[in-house]
Amino acid sequence: MDSRPGLRGGVTPLAVRMRPLSLDEVAGQKHLLGPGSPLVSLAADKSGEQGAVSVILWGPPGIGKTTLAQAVAHSSGRNFVELSAVNAGVADVRKVMEQALSQRDLYGVTTVLFLDEIHRFSKAQQDALLPGVENGWIILIAATTENPSFSVISPLLSRSLLLTLEQLSDDDVGLLIDRAVTDARGLADAVILTPEARAALIRLSSGDARRALTALEAAAFSATASTDLDEDDPSKPIITDEIVSLAVDRALLRYDRQGDEHYDVISAFIKSIRGSDADAALHYLARMIEAGEDPRFIARRVMISAAEDVGMADPQALLVAVAAADAVQYVGMPEGRIPLAEAVVYLATAPKSNAAYMALDAAIADVRAGNFGRVPKQMRDAHYAGAKKLGHGKGYKYSHDSELGVVEQQYLPDELLGVNYYKPTEHGNERDVSARWDKLKRIIRGK
Repeated sequence: MDSRPGLRGGVTPLAVRMRPLSLDEVAGQKHLLGPGSPLVSLAADKSGEQGAVSVILWGPPGIGKTTLAQAVAHSSGRNFVELSAVNAGVADVRKVMEQALSQRDLYGVTTVLFLDEIHRFSKAQQDALLPGVENGWIILIAATTENPSFSVISPLLSRSLLLTLEQLSDDDVGLLIDRAVTDARGLADAVILTPEARAALIRLSSGDARRALTALEAAAFSATASTDLDEDDPSKPIITDEIVSLAVDRALLRYDRQGDEHYDVISAFIKSIRGSDADAALHYLARMIEAGEDPRFIARRVMISAAEDVGMADPQALLVAVAAADAVQYVGMPEGRIPLAEAVVYLATAPKSNAAYMALDAAIADVRAGNFGRVPKQMRDAHYAGAKKLGHGKGYKYSHDSELGVVEQQYLPDELLGVNYYKPTEHGNERDVSARWDKLKRIIRGK
């Protein structure tokens, strides 16, 4: 085991050691840390004069939610208690409340309760937080990676400030890496980090500070076993981009099959197909596949896109999409990615029309609004007893008896005569459909 400072084994992880002790050390989130902002005011309020303002921090993992909570507590001299919704329950919350009340009454010390992953708490568990928040027994700083509008109960939201954290930029992550290399709490200048390796760490972290520092720590240990030493200081191992690639085999992919990223990526996927950008569509397909998304879900979205966005401009698109879905079922993954890719490229490069489903939506809107009438008598079923006496089917013209295969006839109820739901585009196959539909309407409607 290497005995040099920063490279000793069996110690607290680098990401934890480098956690900022004050808001001044926090990288990123400048929009939340300006003068007079809630977090800055909370951290500076050592006397508690500004009251107990609770906060909900929303953002992806590794961007500083825990860091901000600890920095606020340490800067203000408040008592800090951390719970995780993964393993804490109502009993744990109530215990913290009781201790916080005692601390406040006996010593005048306010408690900051940092609750990580609050979205994992049930409604009943979140209800247990309300008395402490409402009465100011604690300052709650809750963190969530899920949209609080869906994952946090309304009473708690209304009693808290919702602060949205932004993804860390490359400059933010680079600052953290540089600090970890030189700081006495980190690697203490025990290694040399090449510019290429630094760039690789930034790229592979995908804006996740914890990921970047964990990868840096792994690369530092890998470098100690390497023969690469700095020419100016042979005692220092060199972290190269090759060593980084050994420590981290692929970039972090932010994707939660139940979270916002899931919906954002599938939205971008569908919009890219609709926008005819095959490269973008394949990119989002790759992200879903690499994240372990259910291929059946992807196939269903592809089929919907074929009908919704390509439609009658190329009716073959739906057949291709259904065939791809069947292929995924038969062959499974990873080979199932191949027919999915074929279908995605076909749809993205196909002409587009949503005229068919827009026509149906217009018809549905009329029905829901009560814009419908009785089925014309000639269109009604004349096969049951007494139907003909009522005039059902009387005057109906059988289309196949006509040389053209189409006849002048009223099909719609009287109240909807002249309505035009289907309005074909001039895209792809629908250009021919449009011309044929115009001719058909002229014959059917006697114009």
